[in-house]
Amino acid sequence: MNTPQQRILSSQPILNIVLALAAGSLHALSMAWPRFPGWSIPGFAVGQSVWWLELVSLATLAWLLRQCVRQPLANWRAGLLYGGLFACAWLTLAFGWTFVAMHTYGGLPAVPSALAVLALAAFLASYYAAACGAFVYLAPLRPGFSAALFSALWLLAELARGVWLTGFGWGATAYAHTDGPLAHYAPWLGAYGVGALAAWLAMALAQLPASRPWPPRQALLVSALLVLSVPAIARLVMPDLTQSSGRLMVTLLQGNIPQDEKFETGSGIPLALQWYGEQLQKANTTLVVAPETALPLLPHQLPAGYWATLQDRFASGTQAALIGIPLGNFEEGYTNSVVGLRPGAERPWRYDKHHLVPFGEFIPPWFKWFTELMNIPLGDFMRGGLGQPTFQWGGQRLAANICYEDLFGEELAHQFHDANQAPTILVNLSNLAWFGGSLAMDQHLQIARWRALEFNRPFLLSTNTGVTAIVDHQARVLQTLPRDTRGVLVGEVEGRTGITPYAWWVSRLGLWPYWLAGLAMVLVSWRWHLRKR
Repeated sequence: MNTPQQRILSSQPILNIVLALAAGSLHALSMAWPRFPGWSIPGFAVGQSVWWLELVSLATLAWLLRQCVRQPLANWRAGLLYGGLFACAWLTLAFGWTFVAMHTYGGLPAVPSALAVLALAAFLASYYAAACGAFVYLAPLRPGFSAALFSALWLLAELARGVWLTGFGWGATAYAHTDGPLAHYAPWLGAYGVGALAAWLAMALAQLPASRPWPPRQALLVSALLVLSVPAIARLVMPDLTQSSGRLMVTLLQGNIPQDEKFETGSGIPLALQWYGEQLQKANTTLVVAPETALPLLPHQLPAGYWATLQDRFASGTQAALIGIPLGNFEEGYTNSVVGLRPGAERPWRYDKHHLVPFGEFIPPWFKWFTELMNIPLGDFMRGGLGQPTFQWGGQRLAANICYEDLFGEELAHQFHDANQAPTILVNLSNLAWFGGSLAMDQHLQIARWRALEFNRPFLLSTNTGVTAIVDHQARVLQTLPRDTRGVLVGEVEGRTGITPYAWWVSRLGLWPYWLAGLAMVLVSWRWHLRKR
């Protein structure tokens, strides 16, 4: 006959599974609070991050893992299960918008589309499952050491997801803290460091009720309060990390060309060429920006005289333009690019996208069968190099990036190695119409805001359907256009010079300091575990 303790332990997995899935779901929603038609929750602004909800949800996972460590019948397999379920729920919701691209615009049936999203989430969740299983296997009961180990393992899982197999760090932990106290660490630690700090806080909070005797619990509480409060206080007395490089008047274009018509010769292409052509001619600010593939044809495919007219428009005077357009030819290959037109230039400035989207801009090996199931104009594009020259205009140095390239802060950092040539303004050109009215737009804005914090640089976002916005160097959204509307945003942006500590070290060392620190902590824990045995 089972004892009461055994009956309690045997019933816990079901409750813990539900708790892990619920916590993972809330973790996803903390990155950008969704729209719930017909009702709202006070204190939860649509599209905004909810930093305390991220800590609560991750602390719930941490509590589950601590139960695995403390219970005599539990083992590392339970930690692996809870961590995997938490991460799978989190990642499925975080980038569930890929379902829209595959099903609505790609023509893939609903069930295969849903299974594809779930498979991707489950694969990436395996990193976090391994981290949680390793934590249960290695973790001692000492609160401080245990929190540090969980932080290191979480950091390694985040790095693996964001770097391996071209990387897909969308919805990473740090993006929930854009408006929270941990945002003050961004220009020092970057997204990965803040994610590790959030994991440490979560495990510390999970251990507070059970930490005995009192001194360890008191130390954890004081440390957590210091982590949350000291940076904000220090920011009040420390000088700014960057300085103003002057102001620039800009026009950002949002054409709102329907995605199912964007590349159609009888509808979307003529509409795009007409509207963007008119707006580029009419703009009267120092700089005008048109989004990713605003002109959806190669220059030689454009109507006769169209490209020459645009070049003549910006060949003289006091205005310049950044325009999203594909470039290349069959012999040399094609690129997803931005062309810069400005007076006095011998030839147009050019930026070629470096970080390509799997299945969208290149087809991974052995997956051609999958892309053939969808009715999407896919192809293999050529990659641009890292650290391409900035577009210099109006006393500013503008660094372009396309689509989800702003997700990779360590790659943007390549342009900050030389402080004298570092960008003063970051510019993102995107087409998020692939994802309909999903959370992708709000999440993309949070990502751009985080890059603004890391580098202390303003961020301009020019998109096809939204969110088109002007973000300052402190990640404040100064102006924005309504989503899914055709419009023109005219505003002023202040450039910045100077290098943040994060930009300095990551431009020289990359992410290796984080890899080494995480692995060192795991090795120390492993040696301690062997001695304990």
